[in-house]
Amino acid sequence: MSRKNKTTPALLPLGALAAGFGLASAALAQTSPTKEDTVMPTVRFKASAEPQGKDAYQATETRIGKGKQDIRDIPQSLTVITEKLMDDRNYGNVKEVLKNTAGITFQAAEGGEEDIKVHGISLQSTGDIFIDSMRDPAFYDRDTFFLDKVELLRGSASLLFGRGSTGGAVNQVTKQAQLADQNQIDVTMGSHASLRAIADFNKRTGENSALRVSAMTNTADSNGAGSKVDKRGIGVNYRLGVDETDEFGITLYGLQNDNGINYGVRWIRPTATSPYANGVNTKMDPDAYYGLASDFNKGTAYYGMLTHTHRFSKDTELVTKVRAANYSRDQRATLWNFAAANLQPGGQAVTLDNLSPATVITRGQQLKKQDMQTVTAQSDLSSRFQALGFDHHLQAGVDFAHEKKQVYAQIPATQGGIVPTRPNTTVGTPYDGATIDESLRSYRTNNDYVSKAYGAYLQDMVQIAPMWKVLAGLRFDSLKGTYHQYNTFSSTVVYPLVDVPATPATATALAMPGSPWHMNISEVSKRAAVLFQPNEQWSFHLMGATSFNTSGDAYSLSAANENIPPEKSVNVELGAKWDSADGKLSVRASAFRNTKLHERNTDPLITNLVTLSGKRHAAGLDIDVVGKITPEWEVFGNFTWMPVAKIDISSVNTGEVQGSRPSLSPRYSGSLWTAYQVHPQVRLGAGLNARSSQTPIRNPAGIYAPKFVTADLMAEYAVVPEQLSFKLYVSNVANKIYADQLYTSFYVPGTGRVTSLTGTYKF
Repeated sequence: MSRKNKTTPALLPLGALAAGFGLASAALAQTSPTKEDTVMPTVRFKASAEPQGKDAYQATETRIGKGKQDIRDIPQSLTVITEKLMDDRNYGNVKEVLKNTAGITFQAAEGGEEDIKVHGISLQSTGDIFIDSMRDPAFYDRDTFFLDKVELLRGSASLLFGRGSTGGAVNQVTKQAQLADQNQIDVTMGSHASLRAIADFNKRTGENSALRVSAMTNTADSNGAGSKVDKRGIGVNYRLGVDETDEFGITLYGLQNDNGINYGVRWIRPTATSPYANGVNTKMDPDAYYGLASDFNKGTAYYGMLTHTHRFSKDTELVTKVRAANYSRDQRATLWNFAAANLQPGGQAVTLDNLSPATVITRGQQLKKQDMQTVTAQSDLSSRFQALGFDHHLQAGVDFAHEKKQVYAQIPATQGGIVPTRPNTTVGTPYDGATIDESLRSYRTNNDYVSKAYGAYLQDMVQIAPMWKVLAGLRFDSLKGTYHQYNTFSSTVVYPLVDVPATPATATALAMPGSPWHMNISEVSKRAAVLFQPNEQWSFHLMGATSFNTSGDAYSLSAANENIPPEKSVNVELGAKWDSADGKLSVRASAFRNTKLHERNTDPLITNLVTLSGKRHAAGLDIDVVGKITPEWEVFGNFTWMPVAKIDISSVNTGEVQGSRPSLSPRYSGSLWTAYQVHPQVRLGAGLNARSSQTPIRNPAGIYAPKFVTADLMAEYAVVPEQLSFKLYVSNVANKIYADQLYTSFYVPGTGRVTSLTGTYKF
């Protein structure tokens, strides 16, 4: 059954956009002459143009290793998605970027979080995502408007980032002010009343200073509040002393989300005699929203960062950053289900066979209210030098993080709270306009978490022969956390309540702190590699690294896991990288084996005790190709083949049977995109995204998400080259129905066909 289309793409006429933008002359980038590296009061290293993600699909340098490095010197699978690729593929948030990157799958969790898996091993969205190499631990809808690129490092990464990073790490690289006057405005209109506008202004304010300001607003309404988008953001970066001996920077960022949240579609049995559900539900509209008009998913993310770079020479620099961030989240979502058999027409349990527009749906609630504050500081030294007859590239650093999180719970009716009743609906009436008064709810503090973490690392890459390099590194981490769970009683209020309406009900609700749970972790992470680089085009590596993941990564401790040591993982990788003679095309391939040696499980005999009895492993091949095949033909592709994935040791309470393939571990996944400049004013693009079948979390027997392939198309026309252009983009052109994010009881369908038109004006 084809996906139902209820809206017509809203496209802005070319003439209207052209008139709105106007015409202006393109600004010329200003640069300063380069001075040689001699002993002088000021050392300058200004290039004619600093590399930016908007220039190409290919990136040649990265800072995911904490210091600036050539990508060929990273002995680990690394995929970089630049701003140009994100623009061409119309990615509006980081989640879309990752979903179309090989080796990554998403769990759809009941709390609204997405547990990301890389090679079948968890990469926590609240612990393994970073901004400019500093942990970004909160859950929120991360937008791409202020990003220069997104870097995905697969495999163990604790040497670089400390706790977490068992499956990998995602680093968001923010836009930086450049020594040039460059401005750009993008306006996108498309399906489902979508409107997105981004303004990116860069102003050179002095010989060695510049200011950059990016602002975004985005609204859309896709068949109901569940797919609603309403967000806005601003990012500011100011740099003083750019490329001088001492460079200072300040970054300010703010993002506000007031979006919908759709819990997708329930797995359903084909017939009454079928033991389990199989495949996707083809009888229900995947775009339908069965929640209430009063549902919402609000969130904010604000941070400020100070940066200082001291360059001792052209080969040695010390980068120090201090970042303070504040996050909030308030989710009022509907988790719907099919009503019991006695409420259904004919009194039968719902199956795909008897599903009809009259089938009754109940509306449960999924509430999530929490705040988070973090202060992070780090200092990283990168130096190239000669010692004992060898060339060294030394990287060393220290870091500190102070995190606080507060989670709130609704006060139930038994404690005097008001819990609005959610009305039922039917399959045939998903958009019935039903609403409740969310302001009647009252909240109390349910739990809070406070932690302090310290880390220090040292890594050295030594050129031991003309073609050979060896790398070795160690990192030490210390983390102390305290978790409080607050209990409810029915007497005098002794703990502050949150957002409580002024009603008599508040007099009987209170929260008392329960026993605090503590965590005290000290761990050492290791990384070692050998690189063989016979010439400028080829680089081969063999790498091994460890990682650890603490119980407190979920900011939740209890008697069951208070004294449980961290999970530990080992990643081994054999890889190669080839660059074309002109350096404009790169191919990278690596064979990997990831092993979780100590995985947390619930003890089968003592259900309230967590043990480290589990073990799993996965092995396969990653391939990346990126760059220009010809001056007119640009390509980006990545592919993961994972024929081996196994639960080696499990527990009866984990849901994943020993010897089985882990959930959310497709055998293959990949993405291919290519664009061709067919005419000086015309560029065409096309792409494919594919994933093989997989099972949802806990591997419920007989439930799986079928394989799928989707296709995207793009056409760009430059009215005035380098000034005014229009880009038409169509995603999922065949309107394919497929299960995208998976959970035990439901799945979130992939986005259907979306058409958009973007006008870009540069001046």
